[in-house]
Amino acid sequence: MSELQIRGVWKGYGRQPVLRGVDLDVQAGSLTAVLGLSGCGKTTLLRVIAGFEHAERGTVTLAGRELDGPGAFVAPERRDVGYVPQEGALFPHLSVAANVGFGLTRAERRGGEVDRLLEMVGVGHLSERLPHQLSGGEQQRVALARALARRPAALLLDEPFSSLDDALRGRLREEVHALLREQGVTTVLVTHDREEALSLADSVAVLRSGVIIQHASPTELYEHPADRDLAGFLGEVNLVPAQIRDGSAHTGLGVLELHGGVAGDASMVMLRPEQLVVSAGEGEGLAGTVAECRYYGHDALLQIRPEGSGQLLLARVHGEQALPSGTPVRVRARGPVAAVEDAEVGA
Repeated sequence: MSELQIRGVWKGYGRQPVLRGVDLDVQAGSLTAVLGLSGCGKTTLLRVIAGFEHAERGTVTLAGRELDGPGAFVAPERRDVGYVPQEGALFPHLSVAANVGFGLTRAERRGGEVDRLLEMVGVGHLSERLPHQLSGGEQQRVALARALARRPAALLLDEPFSSLDDALRGRLREEVHALLREQGVTTVLVTHDREEALSLADSVAVLRSGVIIQHASPTELYEHPADRDLAGFLGEVNLVPAQIRDGSAHTGLGVLELHGGVAGDASMVMLRPEQLVVSAGEGEGLAGTVAECRYYGHDALLQIRPEGSGQLLLARVHGEQALPSGTPVRVRARGPVAAVEDAEVGA
């Protein structure tokens, strides 16, 4: 049984629905990311789970206890749910230690629980400082310690790394992930950052216009997205003309294995740049020329123009395999691939 269960949840503001029948299961001790564009309902969903908003329809259940549903509503402070907002929301007039200890009993504060939590998140040396004397990353660590102080059954993270610079964001989210895994806390993270969701979460639920359109492991989601729009949202994708027959896709890049069912009038297949194999010079595969090379150090993204075609192909290769513009190449592909109808990939 899932630790956190959300069934058929609807929530709107005025006449505008925001959540439209959301279903979501979060396994005990896992980190589930809810991924979506701004305005899709991510924060509203988190607020319904936390109890800051009352669902209009549907139920929210935690560890078998109904928190929100027909005739039932448990107040936020009685839900056993921790919440970390985007900016940490620390009490500005209280020290770091007092912020973390807020809500604990006197015995818990005297028993060293606050010091243990601060050491756990790496800010034990800052216990007497005020929030304005901390960096953004330090404030988020303190907010996390405060949320964990009551040992909640579930923890909710509302884009907690979005205001940090790239280097700090990457380091802090790895530290937080390791800490939550060590503590075994059931966690829901909402984010619009696809890299964050795919790299941190055990599973990712994609929210679009108030509905979960796919919930899967990061690998399944990236390699086999539910539709074309989701494929484009999760990263670069190539749409290649194909003839679908005998359970395979026959393309200019070779005969490729199909994944899953075939869309009604499928005439295209989707390939990630990592699925293209590029070799310089002569050989097997589709002939083309490197139109542009974007070098990132650890890897490079090649734009390749096939002979006789105006469509560019994107291929991701190791950094040492980067090729300059104008290089003749041969391109092959690895399956499996998803068949789709002829249409553009959106955001």
